[in-house]
Amino acid sequence: MSFSLVTANPISNVELILRVFIALVIGSVVGIDREYKNRPAGLRTHTLVCLGACTIALIECMISTQFGPDLSSHVTYTFGRLGAQVISGIGFLGAGTIFTAYNKKISGLTTAASLWVIACLGLATGYGYYWGSLLGCVAVMMILLVLQKLLPVNSSKRVEMRFVHRKETIAFINEVFRQNHIDVLDLDFHVETSGDPDSDDPNVYTNIYMLHLPSTLHYANLINTLSEFQNIQVVRTTNF
Repeated sequence: MSFSLVTANPISNVELILRVFIALVIGSVVGIDREYKNRPAGLRTHTLVCLGACTIALIECMISTQFGPDLSSHVTYTFGRLGAQVISGIGFLGAGTIFTAYNKKISGLTTAASLWVIACLGLATGYGYYWGSLLGCVAVMMILLVLQKLLPVNSSKRVEMRFVHRKETIAFINEVFRQNHIDVLDLDFHVETSGDPDSDDPNVYTNIYMLHLPSTLHYANLINTLSEFQNIQVVRTTNF
């Protein structure tokens, strides 16, 4: 066995076993991460996908090696056709991991992408480019484990607040946004006349802000800060 990212060793019994083993390792490594994070597709799914893709690639290699010269004049055979079906077919499995939760939040996209990548790495391993597939596995794990920590990005979210005493509460909210450098991208609101009738302001107000937070501030911290104000009855993030 020689080290090369761009060439594959000839197929043999030892080489076949090595490729299958490496496919199992790659699928297991990524699958453990998905299983640990309780994602729809975990250890077994990723391992099976990688092993299946590797098997398809091995079959193509063996057909090409064993029957290639005999097929050339009688049967039209395109090397890579089986592998292409794996790449397109894995989309159906990936689609099964994507779902819409009760709050209309779409989940499972990263797991679907990891399944597709695992199938590609399994094919690369089965074709004999296992050093490249191992390098790809390392890159996948860095993306899943490290990338978000190195490049923290706070996506824009809607924050719903239900409160009374509009004037002083709005002043408090705006001050919190100003101190934390929070951008208000959009605002929806409505008013209900169901507050204390003896109050100067008996209405109950609901504001839904579309916010963009700086990378150093988390939504949980913002909600905790807002909820400490006595006039705010409800504060929560929402996706609709």
